[in-house]
Amino acid sequence: MQHSKSGARATKRASSDWFTGTVWQDPIVEADEPARVRAASVSFEPGARTNWHTHPLGQTLHVVSGLGLAQKLGEPIIEIRPGDTLWIAPGEKHWHGAGPDTGMTHIAIHEALDGKHIDWMEPVTDAQYAGNS
Repeated sequence: MQHSKSGARATKRASSDWFTGTVWQDPIVEADEPARVRAASVSFEPGARTNWHTHPLGQTLHVVSGLGLAQKLGEPIIEIRPGDTLWIAPGEKHWHGAGPDTGMTHIAIHEALDGKHIDWMEPVTDAQYAGNS
């Protein structure tokens, strides 16, 4: 059993290689093999979002505060609110982030396959974020 005390792990600013805007990540768990689970609390400032990406074994997002947006490639943007949970299937190209005027925090849970838990792709353009593409 591992006990991670609150405040024992530093909040990290997410890389601008994979995110647009200001995003903060607080680790929850990154289990040692043979377990594969990873989870983090991710806080997006208004307008911030992920790049397009996929997960080899899927992802669960659980919104804890604010108002966010999410989109699966080829489908309309949806609003996500506290208490909402999204299941993103393996290989499903998607993005998620805050609303334009409101921050959003979610818990992100996913598993690694052969050590890889995410495949990052191109940024979400301002037009895509606004739903104009």
